[in-house]
Amino acid sequence: MNDLYNSRKLLWSLLAIFILSWLYMLGVRTLVPPDEGRYAEMAREMFVSGDWITTRLNGIKYFEKPPLQTWMNALSFSLFGLGEWQARLWTGLCGIAGVLLTGYAGRRVLGARVGFYAALALGSSLFWVASGQIDSLDMSLSGMMTVALCALLIAQRDEASPAERRNWMLLCWVGMALAVLAKGLIGLVLPGAVLVLYTLAARDWAIWTRLHLGKGLLAFLAVAAPWFVLVALKNPEQPHFFFIHEHFERFLLKTHHREGAWYYFFAMLIPGILPWLGVLPQSLFAARQRDKTAVFQPKLMLLIWAVFIFFFFSYSSSKLPGYILPVFPALALLIAAYLENASRHQRIIAAALLLLTGVAGLAAVPQMSEMAVRHAAERALLEAYQPWVLAAGIVAAAGGALALLHARHLRRDMTVLTLAIAGFAATQLILCGFEPYGKMRAGAALVPAIQAELLPDTTLYSVSTYEQSLTFYLGRTVVLVDYWDEFTFGLRQQPELSIPTVDGFVEQWQQATADGKKALAIMEDDTYQTLLKQGLPMRVVAEDTRRIVVANL
Repeated sequence: MNDLYNSRKLLWSLLAIFILSWLYMLGVRTLVPPDEGRYAEMAREMFVSGDWITTRLNGIKYFEKPPLQTWMNALSFSLFGLGEWQARLWTGLCGIAGVLLTGYAGRRVLGARVGFYAALALGSSLFWVASGQIDSLDMSLSGMMTVALCALLIAQRDEASPAERRNWMLLCWVGMALAVLAKGLIGLVLPGAVLVLYTLAARDWAIWTRLHLGKGLLAFLAVAAPWFVLVALKNPEQPHFFFIHEHFERFLLKTHHREGAWYYFFAMLIPGILPWLGVLPQSLFAARQRDKTAVFQPKLMLLIWAVFIFFFFSYSSSKLPGYILPVFPALALLIAAYLENASRHQRIIAAALLLLTGVAGLAAVPQMSEMAVRHAAERALLEAYQPWVLAAGIVAAAGGALALLHARHLRRDMTVLTLAIAGFAATQLILCGFEPYGKMRAGAALVPAIQAELLPDTTLYSVSTYEQSLTFYLGRTVVLVDYWDEFTFGLRQQPELSIPTVDGFVEQWQQATADGKKALAIMEDDTYQTLLKQGLPMRVVAEDTRRIVVANL
């Protein structure tokens, strides 16, 4: 029970079950807007157009983020066709790779048991598991930054040979380059800042001579630079928007309306690190201890990585939950290192906290139907979600209780394995149960009715709104009406791609009706009621609690 990490049969069995479960879950849910629909649609348009340089959304230039996610999704579509699991395949693989790399790095740098625990910790953390099964940039960035972090740890360990150090450092540089292609300059800035802070804290000045700066920079530029050069040649307006607006202004200003309180990411981290919250503070505190027998201090590096990135985004004026995802591999390694030598009492605390979390989840289930929803009719969807949350709470509570039993009997490997299995299973239940609500958010139920009305030459308008997922499922772009938001920059370059006012839409709609040309429009209920009062000819084709689709004929 205390040497499970040495059982090859167990390790391979766990790995197979983990990967198969993870990949299967990629296709069981509808693509939920805004992020999943947006990145799936961008990839669909790239796949259809064949333009792999200029990224577009709804046919409009879209330069908020670099193209790695879009490239990988478009490649997935070209290999396997359009679909939900294909749209999530890249982030799914990034999540799996992050777990495997973290476990491997833990094994090489801190020992076999630590590597086993690290993989279990990361592969069961609620936030990492959930993010790895959502089509968004956060896991793409985190996967590439995990490559950089793990390669750096393996390269810098004291016993590394010159060849190992060179090869792993080159991989580290490539990981940073891919991170830049995933989400921008933070892929280089964050690891660079961590390295500077580590140098100051550890006084390991010689580490800069072990980074293979010359070859590393060449590898970095060879991977990261070509797209930036090509896209700037085709779109001269892109560099200023991307480097100035999307980096400095986004970080310092509140123009994106994504600001949050100083404790915003604490509120994300507490549930996100479950089922390991009970040992997180102790793991961070223990990482401060220096190994006087070694030059390189991996735990200190991990601590600085986690703390700096966490507070970097806490200071930013733009905050979204996924921003702190890159800290989770470092936290998993620190938790694993602590658990290896944690006392029976500390393992009992971890198990008991998961048990209490499960019980709290069970107690909260009856209150779910009272949660604020946009429309009263959506209450039924939350009520349908209750059994899944109930099941997740039961799994968490049962897993915590069983882990508590193992901890009391000094079965440390079984304690950690039980916590991991419970955390992973509970998260999957939470994700599965969200499908009815997610399907409604995406408007997927309306697709058959809309497609039955669409002809090849039918114009499809989107009035004062934009449906991020619905356009992907319809397989076509829309004409935006009175809608700017994230399209503002692109529409300033190509204003002819939208109708700026509702009055302009009304004029075109009436002209199409007079000419006998069929047109459809997607809008929210208040817009529909306003246009109905104006006497605009509209026949309802499909509707749900969030949108109405109308035809002019």
